[in-house]
Order: sequence, then C-alpha cells, then structure tokens
Amino acid sequence: MIKVAPEGKPFIVGAFVILGLLAIFTHWWALLWLPIAIWVVAFFRDPPRDGERGPDLAIAPADGLVVDVREIDEPSFIGGKALRVCIFMNVFDCHVNRYPLGGTVAYRHYNPGKFLNAADEKSSLENEQSSVGLDTVHGRILVRQIAGLIARRIITDHPVGTVVQQGQRLGMIRFGSRVDLFLPTDARVLVQRGMRTRCGQTVVARWN
Repeated sequence: MIKVAPEGKPFIVGAFVILGLLAIFTHWWALLWLPIAIWVVAFFRDPPRDGERGPDLAIAPADGLVVDVREIDEPSFIGGKALRVCIFMNVFDCHVNRYPLGGTVAYRHYNPGKFLNAADEKSSLENEQSSVGLDTVHGRILVRQIAGLIARRIITDHPVGTVVQQGQRLGMIRFGSRVDLFLPTDARVLVQRGMRTRCGQTVVARWN
C-alpha cells in the first residue's frame, strides 16, 4: 500500500473518477488516461524515509537535483552569511519536504510571487515562496520552499513555537518546485551541483 500525502487525496480521487467515466464510454481514452492517474498517485506519495540521524548533520529537505551550492547573504532570518544548497524537484520526484535538523520553529514567512522556472536563480527572489526558520544546536537554519512553473500551492505544516524532529515532515509543494536550505557557514557541505538527493536520507552537511 502506497502512503500518500493527505493534500493529494482529492486529486487522486478525481483522476480515478475520470478514469472510470472514460472506461465506461471509451476504452481508448481510458487507456490514455491511465498513466496520468498512476502519475498522480506517484506524485503525492509520502514514503517513510529512514537514514542516518544526529545533531551534527543536516539531511536533505527534498528529493531532487542539486542545482547550486554557494555562500550567500540571507538577511531575513539568519541575518548574514549562510551556505545555500538549492534542490530542484521535477514532477517525478516525491514532493513531501522534511526538516534537515531538529529544533524549534522560530520564523515563518509566506511571500506571494511569480511562477518562473524554479531552477533559475531569479526564482529565489521573484517566485511564490514559504520560509521556515529553525533555532538548532548549531544556530539558525532556514528552509525555503519555492513554487515553480506549474506549482500553485505551498503547504507548510507547523506554526512558530513548534518543536520539530529531524526527518519530520515540514510540508510539500504541489507540481514542480525547489527547496533552498540555508546553513551556518561553519557547516561542511557534502553535496555539489549535479548530485541528486533523497529527502530525509541524503546527508547534505556535517559539523564534525
């Protein structure tokens, strides 16, 4: 049995209702729609993710392709220099996001915006996005969910003040997007551009 995110259930039901109607009236169209219905289920999958855990490592907040790793100014929460790891999720990746470290949610900010290609650098400034800042044992870290070309809803689960665990679900983005992780500059980043990550499993940085 495939576990799916609750946000996906209306879409899955709708896809299979359409499939049933097409099967009643025309088998050919039903056969064409079947892969789409299966893809909708796969898109909203929420598989358990077990892996290495610990306070001195940061795990990937998203499935996807690392499109950029650099030092950058992050004024909104970190208030200075940070190491940014950008992970681009295509429509075939699992879109549930998870916390890279445990800590306390200390910052929440939603910014409406455009729906540019999430792989482009300017999407980090202009696209719809939701930011979650954590107070952790290594100081402040930030996870930023960024909508993409066809993403139209960002879901972020927890309010300010919530104590969260490493690997716990943070939220999800529907239909194509990007997640940026901002870490303190004393972290040792282990991933580089072109690598793929698995949410909740890939270790992206260490402090030892």
